[in-house]
Amino acid sequence: MRVLEKLKPFVLTSLIAVGLVAHGNPVQAQSSAVLTVAGGCFWCVESDFESVPGVIEAVSGYTGGTTQDPTYKDVTGGGTGHFEAVQITFDPTKVSRKRLLELFFRSVDPTDSGGQFCDRGDSYRTAIFVSNSEENALAREVTAEAQHALGQKIVTPILAAQTFYKAEDYHQDYYKGQSLVFTRFGPKRQAEAYKRYRQACGRDARVAKLWGSAASFAKGH
Repeated sequence: MRVLEKLKPFVLTSLIAVGLVAHGNPVQAQSSAVLTVAGGCFWCVESDFESVPGVIEAVSGYTGGTTQDPTYKDVTGGGTGHFEAVQITFDPTKVSRKRLLELFFRSVDPTDSGGQFCDRGDSYRTAIFVSNSEENALAREVTAEAQHALGQKIVTPILAAQTFYKAEDYHQDYYKGQSLVFTRFGPKRQAEAYKRYRQACGRDARVAKLWGSAASFAKGH
């Protein structure tokens, strides 16, 4: 008991020190954060952001609507209110939320209110989802900066975050999958089918035309 009594002051001091460090360095205490965006086809958004240093994971899913546990067919069929979206988990000590938002705008056509590229309809519209007033203010700031840089009106809405429903397993990491799928180009591995789809849809060509050298992920354009 005497040994334990002697140790108590030391343990208490250590706990206080740890608490002060965590309180004084909130970024260090927060190992990850989440940004949810909609940018048209979620395969493409996931592929783009998983290439960004500091991004831990990007997950395809659905959010912004009223239907619970929606399927891909439900969402693309219309009437659910959901967007095809991507939930990006990142390390804020390596990449900031602001930087990710800047990359997001320069990876989409934020002037298009009817969808993105060859994918048309409400579920393919762009959007930014925020969880609090701080995130909302930052999103508005980056939107204004992007609009000034682009010189055109940005129609991407900033919406309150809602339940994020993870998409079906076959949609996750589609861009690098090796399962055999049947496409209009014939039987292809997912990774090859994705490349063909992205090129045919005109995503990179349009983003490069819109943003020029600032286009975030439009390789080869």
